[in-house]
Amino acid sequence: MTAESMDDRPTSVAHPSFADEPRLITEPGRAARVAALVEPVLGSLGYRLVRVHISGYAGCTVQIMAERPDGTMSIEDCEATSRALSPVLDVADPIESAYRLEISSPGIDRPLVRRSDFERYAGYVAQVEMQVPIGGRRRFRGELAGTAGECARIRCDAATYGSSELLLPIDEMTEAKLLLTDALIAQSLRRSKQNQRKGD
Repeated sequence: MTAESMDDRPTSVAHPSFADEPRLITEPGRAARVAALVEPVLGSLGYRLVRVHISGYAGCTVQIMAERPDGTMSIEDCEATSRALSPVLDVADPIESAYRLEISSPGIDRPLVRRSDFERYAGYVAQVEMQVPIGGRRRFRGELAGTAGECARIRCDAATYGSSELLLPIDEMTEAKLLLTDALIAQSLRRSKQNQRKGD
């Protein structure tokens, strides 16, 4: 079980519809079945699901990323979540083989799955992959500039993409995540120092 500190995220006010805001970027196949089982349990505990990822690491690992309304997820939160989810998954048995359950925070270079994520992390660089090519491209990289309707606004290199700003439909993305940059790392360090001072 792992837990990365989410005290590294930019300071922001939690989205007003935290509990009800749907994920627009979701998983296929087995991961989708796991997500359908764990999402209501997480909600009842005051968390929300970020992503489910199933890998062949250490035999089979089911990784569940979750967060509190303020974006944090402590080791204690991960332990409590694991205790609540383990019996649910044991009964439903959505994975046909033995697996290792791992609960974690989204981390610094976190996935972006909800409309509010694209607003919350405006000013930071993200990489986006689309289901269907736009202008002959599936993959885009640029600075988040909030949203317009159900689209994410991405400021990007005009020479590369033919425009200095793109509108990409969030529900047509297969993946979106923050990229580690000096600005994001610096923000992480500032947040860590602030929280250390609060704890002193």
